[in-house]
Amino acid sequence: MVKRVVIGMSGGVDSSVSAWLLKQQGYEVIGLFMKNWEDDDDSEYCSSRQDWIDAASVADVVGVDIEAVNFAAEYKERVFAEFLREYQAGRTPNPDVLCNAEIKFKAFLDHAMHLGADLIATGHYARVRQVTSGPDAGQFQLLKAVDASKDQSYFLHRLNQAQLSKTLFPLGEIHKTEVRQIAEKIGLPNATKKDSTGICFIGERPFREFLNRYLSYKPGPMMTPEGDVVGEHVGLSFYTLGQRKGIGIGGSKKHKNAEGDSDPWYVARKDVENNVLHVVQGHDHPWLLSSALEAGQASWIAGPPPASGMLSAKTRYRQADVPCDFQASGKDGFSLSFPTPQWAVTPGQSAVLYQGDVCLGGGIINR
Repeated sequence: MVKRVVIGMSGGVDSSVSAWLLKQQGYEVIGLFMKNWEDDDDSEYCSSRQDWIDAASVADVVGVDIEAVNFAAEYKERVFAEFLREYQAGRTPNPDVLCNAEIKFKAFLDHAMHLGADLIATGHYARVRQVTSGPDAGQFQLLKAVDASKDQSYFLHRLNQAQLSKTLFPLGEIHKTEVRQIAEKIGLPNATKKDSTGICFIGERPFREFLNRYLSYKPGPMMTPEGDVVGEHVGLSFYTLGQRKGIGIGGSKKHKNAEGDSDPWYVARKDVENNVLHVVQGHDHPWLLSSALEAGQASWIAGPPPASGMLSAKTRYRQADVPCDFQASGKDGFSLSFPTPQWAVTPGQSAVLYQGDVCLGGGIINR
């Protein structure tokens, strides 16, 4: 019996080629275009109208039916509200992690099952494998993509066994360059469309201006570790640890180096209670380095947490895995300690754990 796969089609090249690959593999494929944001949908930043046109054009070329579904209410309630709460608390959340867990693999999965789907698929760069032998036989694992430069397992670390058992990632085994080649070869209208890099479903936009509409904020001092006030911040929510651009500190004589230049300034800490933004000079300032972290809201792909001991971790998406000592704590917490101190470990971001290519899960960095 032919299996029915419902694939999320965004209008981008990755999901488009994924749909074609599934069709080639003999599945019955249905495309689903998700509309998850409608606050300012006619603006230059929110491209959902064009994306829908692209997705429908691709469906036509590939030969699949496509329907649009609106998850804007779910997105606002489950993802965006949490996103704003985190920013208001002075943390830096990762909306893509939440969006995958709550929308793409929950609301979307539920809708797909109502359409009679056996499986769902997305254009993410990751792999799913079912263990065939040993004590973990039958368990589903999330693996890194073959194309390490595009691997998105970091954003998928909150998926569970039920979700993974129903999921296909057609691009897990191929490289991005090949995806573009396939798109051109089969004549997809979006073969050269650039990849989106904005916030999940909200698009690329001036971020400070966007947050301004939703958050209350108040300016306050920017201070060095020595207690010198070197400027004024516009509101703690608008800065992230390790940020260098857009801080707006001029070079004062006092803070110049021996050559008479000013070393670059970085955001190092946020004191939410006193509304102070701590800034330091130099990429390797001790305040930017952490040899340990504590995380909560842990989610483990296998169900229970991994055994304590040496694993590897990412504390931000664009980062190589680093060795760490993992210790589970409490109901859903853990701590990591690093043999080599890590740069700009940021509360609100995800710490994601790996054993080789296998993504084990992770949690939200608290401190």
